[in-house]
Amino acid sequence: MNIPTTIERQHRCEMLQSIEESSAKQVDQHEMSTNPHVVIIGCGFAGLAAACTLAGKPVAVTIVDRTNHHLFQPLLYQVATAGLAAPAIAAPIRHILREARNITTLLAEVTSIDLARRKVCLDQDNVLEYDHLIVAAGACHSYFGHEEWASFAPGLKTLDDALEIRRRILLAFERAERETSPEARRAWLSFVVVGAGSTGVELAGTLAEIARETLRREFRHIDPMVARIILLEGSHRVLQSYPEDLSEKACKQLERLHVEIRTDSRVTGVDSDGISLGGERLPARTVVWAAGVRASPVGYYLGAEHDGDGRIRVQLDLSLSGHPEVFVVGDLANVESGGRPVPGVAPAAKQMGQHAARNLLRQMVGKPTRPFLYRDYGSLATIGRNAAVASLGRLRLWGKPAWLLWLCAHVYFLIGFRNRLVVMLDWAWAYWTSRRHARVVLGIGGK
Repeated sequence: MNIPTTIERQHRCEMLQSIEESSAKQVDQHEMSTNPHVVIIGCGFAGLAAACTLAGKPVAVTIVDRTNHHLFQPLLYQVATAGLAAPAIAAPIRHILREARNITTLLAEVTSIDLARRKVCLDQDNVLEYDHLIVAAGACHSYFGHEEWASFAPGLKTLDDALEIRRRILLAFERAERETSPEARRAWLSFVVVGAGSTGVELAGTLAEIARETLRREFRHIDPMVARIILLEGSHRVLQSYPEDLSEKACKQLERLHVEIRTDSRVTGVDSDGISLGGERLPARTVVWAAGVRASPVGYYLGAEHDGDGRIRVQLDLSLSGHPEVFVVGDLANVESGGRPVPGVAPAAKQMGQHAARNLLRQMVGKPTRPFLYRDYGSLATIGRNAAVASLGRLRLWGKPAWLLWLCAHVYFLIGFRNRLVVMLDWAWAYWTSRRHARVVLGIGGK
């Protein structure tokens, strides 16, 4: 997660100001019909940033998304681990853009894209014609060719994913309470997180806190503190994208929470009873997948060159080769900036969305587009209460200072005053009491 800086604050103010300007302009329907039509596929960080940049401008914008909300994904693991309720990290797209009179929002799924005819086909046989297209469809889980593992090891990309993971975690303790067999009970109290990037580390650390703090003294036949939390990583260290010294700090903080870290561990099988690592078997009834992502299948509709993860190779200005009217942004784009690949993180997606929209406006007035330049302000990963790591160029923090910085940064970037207030209150209560109140379990009946 990037750290809020003067530049980032300026970008955020520009986004809000563009929406406010749209209210004053009150673009009527006739004017919209004569303006160029821009279709934005996806309203994640990249799509929303593009929409905010185009708000109030002389274009008619249509946003297409499979959900009706914009999701703050960096805090999705908090919903999965009962730290926050789903509405605290999501906001309705229509509400966010309610003042932007030149923007229409459609709840729909894209089924194909016709680049030659400039058409986007939607479900229920709807078709959108466009003059410009911004594709910001994001990413999905990658099981490295083993899609059959998905039902046993859900990933974490949507609110549905988070609620399913939360259900499995809480039900595991409930099932263990009823078990009379010590072996079966151990399997229910064993939790495996596959992948030790930021999401995996955050999940493992929070799971350990749930077992050792939140659920303490709530059961009569089991001791949640004996729960086994295992973090698996295929490479030689956790947080591979961070400096090695911060990776070591993260390990020490995880170990203090009694998380078992196993590096150089390759998963060879996952089923309802556990996970296989070559010839070794780990009995575990709850497995969470945080090991890999692939670009959204929407990218394949473009018929363009892509990398092994499905990301579209775009021009330096983020346009599609041979189609300057089409821009691909966010996790779906494979592009370099300053000779280095742009990472698939939220700040990069926001910057790409804004840049693509500005290049689109430049095209409309006959100006040349500009290459994308990614500004990296730093990265953060939290491990638990008073435990985190932060990489800010040459400055590196860990422990409580990094945790406080992580907390402030995430609250700052949430959309909506209500969400910020709710999250701050929930976190304050959890900090002083170790309690998590978003523990309602839905869909009970099998696992």
